[in-house]
This record gives sequence, structure tokens and C-alpha cells, in this order.
Amino acid sequence: MRAVVTRCSEAAVEVDGEIVGRLPAPGLLVLVGVTHADDEHEAAKLARKLANLRILDGELGAVDAGAPLLVVSQFTLYGDARKGRRPSWSAASGRDHSEPLVERFCELLRAEGLHVETGVFGAMMRVSSVNEGPFTVLLDSAELA
Repeated sequence: MRAVVTRCSEAAVEVDGEIVGRLPAPGLLVLVGVTHADDEHEAAKLARKLANLRILDGELGAVDAGAPLLVVSQFTLYGDARKGRRPSWSAASGRDHSEPLVERFCELLRAEGLHVETGVFGAMMRVSSVNEGPFTVLLDSAELA
């Protein structure tokens, strides 16, 4: 699993003109993608790392700061644009595999005591954010200890 994590003063997700998720306070916008080899173990590694990653003011993690998260599924994190002019999405997992893992990822974050809001899996979403710093990091569960 991959996540692009951005520290934000505000962020929201809109579907069909309706806000479906937003940060109720400054926190983290998390774009998360799933590949075919991912499983619950990968979701747990990524959730544990994200919950405790010290990237908020005062070098605090989301758990320490009580910071909310807005998690948005993003299959394009596994896009491959090395060849040609059209990206390949073959490394991105399909909905039947990805959606339960993204849901589990969110459950694990909530189990850490975090407030987690989400977009709508598979929907055309409009994501807006006001980045702080700006501060953005890429996490890949395959590279985490």
C-alpha cells in the first residue's frame, strides 16, 4: 500500500456537489492506494506508521496531537508512466481487493483513537486542501520495517 500524506489546515472531499468528508480541525490528508500483493498485514504496517509519524507541529504524531485524518482512496498512486504517453494502471488493485483494505486501514487508524473521515470509494471526487508547510511525505508499506 502507498500513501501520500499532507499536513493540512483544512481539507474536504466532495462528491456530486456534496461534502462527504472533511478535516474538522488541522490534520492530515491521506491519499491511499492498493496493489495486488497487499494484504491486512500491509494495511496494519501503514496505519501504525501513519498514526505515529512525527510530522505535525512540535514534531508530534497524529495520535499524540489528536489530529484528524481525511483518507481518500487513490488508485493512481500505482500508475506507471515510464513508457508512452498514457499511464498504465495494471499495478493498481481492483475494487474487490482494494476497498476492503482501505476500509481496514481506516478501522486500524480509528482503533488508535484517531478521528478518520473518508471519501467515497470509486466515486469521482473533488478533493480540496490547504497544505501547511507545505509538508508532504510518501509512505510505501513495502519499504516499512
